[in-house]
Amino acid sequence: MMCSSVVMGAKMERTWALARVSALATLIGLIFSALVSTLALAQSNDVITITEGNVEPSPIAITDFIGPDGQASEIGREIAGIISDDLEGSGLFRPLSQAAFFNPPQDASVAPDFADWRPIGADALLIGSAYYNAENMIEVEFYLWDVLRGELIAAGSGSVSEIGKRRISHQIADVVYKKWTGDDGYFDTRIVYVAESGPPEKRIKRLAIMDQDGHNHIFLTDGGSLVLTPRFSQEVQEIAYLNYFNDNPNVYLLDIQSAKSELLGSFPGMSFAPRFSYDGKSLIMSLARSGVTNIFVMDLSTRQTKQLTNTPFIDTSPSFSPDDQQIVFNSDRSGSQQLYVMNRDGSNVRRISRGKGRYATPVWSPRGDIVAFTKMYKGEFYIGVMNSDGSGERLLAKGFLVEGPTWAPNGRVLMYFKQNPTNSDGSGGESYLYRIDITGFNERRIITPEGASDPAWSPFLP
Repeated sequence: MMCSSVVMGAKMERTWALARVSALATLIGLIFSALVSTLALAQSNDVITITEGNVEPSPIAITDFIGPDGQASEIGREIAGIISDDLEGSGLFRPLSQAAFFNPPQDASVAPDFADWRPIGADALLIGSAYYNAENMIEVEFYLWDVLRGELIAAGSGSVSEIGKRRISHQIADVVYKKWTGDDGYFDTRIVYVAESGPPEKRIKRLAIMDQDGHNHIFLTDGGSLVLTPRFSQEVQEIAYLNYFNDNPNVYLLDIQSAKSELLGSFPGMSFAPRFSYDGKSLIMSLARSGVTNIFVMDLSTRQTKQLTNTPFIDTSPSFSPDDQQIVFNSDRSGSQQLYVMNRDGSNVRRISRGKGRYATPVWSPRGDIVAFTKMYKGEFYIGVMNSDGSGERLLAKGFLVEGPTWAPNGRVLMYFKQNPTNSDGSGGESYLYRIDITGFNERRIITPEGASDPAWSPFLP
């Protein structure tokens, strides 16, 4: 029986592109903060220490979703498997082997006998149903239970077409992640990146997009011209990217839903695509004019640009804070590449990086508290994070060439790419995508059909 202290009345509603799912949910004081132990960053005596987080994942039992007959359905197995892969991939959950399940439920809506689940060490239990209705739509229902307390944490139901089965699975995984950790999930998102193929001297680079787990992969450009540094808008499903045609960098805007592209303009001297402001109304960029690189902002409604910095140095790689009131960028105005923050109008410039080496490609976290960056020191590349005032620098990953950090929309996970060195015979040099938790644990490679670089993480899908 469901504990009488559980109040099931509040409704969570979220519009999905392929279905509308209403989830009844009550948060019952069970928000677990990830228990993270990190190593301090040590840079004395030219020693660079990589922060290595240590998280004990929460054991969770995920049963195959059942059909109307109470038995596991084929589509139910598939949905449960996708949810399990999402949660395990986060590093915060440890799905238990179904071989240990003593008495799987035959009615998802009935409270389970927790005595069947506590002996196998399950902290949480996810059960559900999934089957095709008369209209060939997939009916899905799920229940998330706290096994130790014997309480219901979240429940929801909805229907989707065949093409939406992966997406509804990601959204259920997001609910589990949110209710168990207190942080938003990141599974119902996509990654746009540059797909790379061919020999180093004749590299083909195409724009590609996929779900965050690598599925539903699509090439967006044909490789006829070089593309670089795609950037997602935080407000709409739109991408800005560089397209080199006749050696001229052109900025295009691509609408993901309609697949329509628009030429924003040609910008000689531009080496990075512009980044969107968080409200989606502006683009911020670096432009080289007369041998000098400064930072400009463009109003997307008028296409008018305004210059924000005016120095004889190289100011580049700007990124807005989530409230759009501050900008982080890198500049060599102090003699080497360092990170700086300024107000939106270009005033109050202050340096924030103070460690050894050079810093580049800063990106502000969606949470607003920290900045991710690329660092170069003694022939090595690093991905790191620091507080927005420059304190608390931690390095999370390193390699021959590691750069291009991009944030998951929950601000907890980073993605970037690593490139291997090229061999003397011209082979090698492959690039691959990786992701890692900001505490420095659970680095994982993201599998792509070809080599990959320049990732950009989408906001949550509408």
